[in-house]
Amino acid sequence: MPEKRKIINDPVYGFITISHPLIFFILEHPYYQRLRRIQQMAMASMVYPGAVHTRLHHSLGAYHLMGNTVAELRSKGIAISAEEEIAVKCAILLHDIGHGPYSHALENRVLEGVHHETMSLAIMQMLNKECGGALDLAIEIFTNQYHQPFLHQLISGQLDMDRMDYLSRDSFFSGVSEGVIGYDRILKMLTVWNGQLMVEEKGIYSVEKFLIARRQMYWQVYLHKTVLAAEKMMVKIIERVRAIYSPNDKELSTLTALDYFLAHPNPTLTEENISRFCSLDDYDIMHAIKHWSKHSDPILSLLCNRLLNRQLFHCRIQASPFSADYLQQKQQELLQQYPINDADLPFVCFTGEATNTLYQLKDERIQVLFKDGTVTDISRIENALIQENLSAPVKKFYICTLP
Repeated sequence: MPEKRKIINDPVYGFITISHPLIFFILEHPYYQRLRRIQQMAMASMVYPGAVHTRLHHSLGAYHLMGNTVAELRSKGIAISAEEEIAVKCAILLHDIGHGPYSHALENRVLEGVHHETMSLAIMQMLNKECGGALDLAIEIFTNQYHQPFLHQLISGQLDMDRMDYLSRDSFFSGVSEGVIGYDRILKMLTVWNGQLMVEEKGIYSVEKFLIARRQMYWQVYLHKTVLAAEKMMVKIIERVRAIYSPNDKELSTLTALDYFLAHPNPTLTEENISRFCSLDDYDIMHAIKHWSKHSDPILSLLCNRLLNRQLFHCRIQASPFSADYLQQKQQELLQQYPINDADLPFVCFTGEATNTLYQLKDERIQVLFKDGTVTDISRIENALIQENLSAPVKKFYICTLP
């Protein structure tokens, strides 16, 4: 029989080729197909209407970039076996499979205390059982247990394929040009030295632009005050449901797996619960919000109706924390304006903080390999744009309140 082969037309990169049986097993699995129904940028479409691409788009893009990177590294004499190539491609395809509905916006909300990477690994292990251990090496690379650390760094690191794709893709679909990066140039500048992923000297400026583009995208898109307001409104809806939850309240029942997780917020990650989780997507949450918009609880129905009609929290962001007096003043204004009581205030007026770090000096390094064989962290290079002061996190404070 001829080898099965498919070509996917991607709006960012053009044609993406799929040909390996194990890749097809992943792509055709219901747990992976679920990613079609989870938006990559959560509520960003409330501000940027074109930002409706999905986690499936993103993972396919990252897969494509991984294939290009492996080919580039091989052309430089770096040994990557056929088994390692397929494993690292499988790992990047599955790196986000553990995301729940609305991705980061509802992280730790549907399943409290479970990070999406933990769920990704649990799902990969389930899929591995189904395919008879064919994903053993992919899991080893994903968990950074493999003896070639650069393969893991291509999946999770400062210059991983995840970031390369989401910056390019999110910029494309949102129309925000500040996120445009020279990903093709960066990929051609990657190399490996002593098992570690590095950048060749001539790639310094492309990498600096990449890091700055990432920071600009965070403040202009991911942490835009209106996007933040929409996502916090969704979080407050889930918090309100949990606050008033009763198994006997038929008005809260959605007839989806969400009902189970509302009743069991800290479930053990059994295969049955993982399967329940993998039945959930953005559609279930939006269905629930539409259903709860008619609930008899006035706060829940108010929040749901406002989110559905884009009547969002008013969000103000500043460099310093908001004072307790200012928060109390805003809360008193709401008590006079809306039929609510003191106990309801945390759902309609609250403060928080958002953090954006350009470059992590401690946890993640970008090492530059010079022609003379010396290796230097990019933040230590003379006249480099990325200096140590830019590695400090930029923290901003917000207050959300009903207008």
